[in-house]
Amino acid sequence: MYSSYLPRENHIIGKRYTQRIERTNLILRSRLKRLVRKTIGFSKSEEMHDKVIGTFIEREFYH
Repeated sequence: MYSSYLPRENHIIGKRYTQRIERTNLILRSRLKRLVRKTIGFSKSEEMHDKVIGTFIEREFYH
């Protein structure tokens, strides 16, 4: 099923890698909460919202 998306030699299964994936998912959820919440972590200005989300994406995916 995954062979069309991911070569067999790159498909790794096991608990060893699950922790890293789950940690990344948790970081994404907690950092991007400002997209949906109206209380904690909510950006009042669109400019600040764009800066915070842009900084997060740059740091997490391009460094």
